[in-house]
Amino acid sequence: MTPGSKPFTPVFDVTLGDKDLARAREDIAIGRWQDLPELLHATRGDWDLRTHRMRLLAGAAAGTPLVEEWHTAQPGNPDALVLRAETEVMRCFNLAVATGTAGGVDADRLDAAVRTCQRAARAYPQDPVPWVSLLTIARLYEGGHQHINHWWQELQFRHPVNREAHHQLLRHVSARWHGSHGTMYDFARDVASGTPAGSPLAVLMLVARAEEYRYRLDHEGRWALGLNQHWTTDIAVADTRRAWDAWIVNWDGINRAHDVADLNYLLHAACTGGLLSEATHLFQLLGDRATPAPWSYFGNPTAVITKWHRTVML
Repeated sequence: MTPGSKPFTPVFDVTLGDKDLARAREDIAIGRWQDLPELLHATRGDWDLRTHRMRLLAGAAAGTPLVEEWHTAQPGNPDALVLRAETEVMRCFNLAVATGTAGGVDADRLDAAVRTCQRAARAYPQDPVPWVSLLTIARLYEGGHQHINHWWQELQFRHPVNREAHHQLLRHVSARWHGSHGTMYDFARDVASGTPAGSPLAVLMLVARAEEYRYRLDHEGRWALGLNQHWTTDIAVADTRRAWDAWIVNWDGINRAHDVADLNYLLHAACTGGLLSEATHLFQLLGDRATPAPWSYFGNPTAVITKWHRTVML
């Protein structure tokens, strides 16, 4: 930190800087949906922004009857149905968390949420969001849902570079859910090698590495064999360099809704992998904007990212 500069204090903003979304979430807290039609209509065509907003709005609405109220008031508005479907998915996950197991969600309830997603997909055929919702809820089925490959194909047809969809499928094929570390890495590697230059999907390998670290930490403990070298091996550092080259060096000029989250994954890998020049650039790019993942996998996220900022930005 240079003399006279203010101390670094990370800011964890769940909306990732989307002020309109933040205001809409405040409206939901007081039971107001009347500004949602304009907010969501503005996202048609910007599918990453739409996915981001739908997910955060659904998270805020899950404990309220607001989505049902909006859909009842405007039954012909496809955005109302798409948000209702995503909210049903969020409610299922909230129930799974509350019961401590995916099996705590009744199959009939899961099937009802799937049917709502399918109705939303029919109401707005171009929209990828209902298919992201389906890819998400598939994890809660024992062994995964039998139609997940079909849902992935439908998503790919509509928005092949959808960030949230790729992250959801990565989780689905991870060892934590219905796959293995190997399957997860194969998926991430295929995506990273096939993604267009300048796309943040290049970071998916680093997301997979973070997921493996978290899984091994939970199941084997902090002193698991080789875990302390997880981010410093030649393979790990090479993956970070490839993500840097593919995304940052060849940035396509597009600012996406999830960039802050993806930049935090890349920053973490650069710090832990010893790529301090790259880490410096990323800290300058992000400023104080931070996300809990992946920093929270290593302790208190504020303390962890602040320590790295102090180390890198001397």
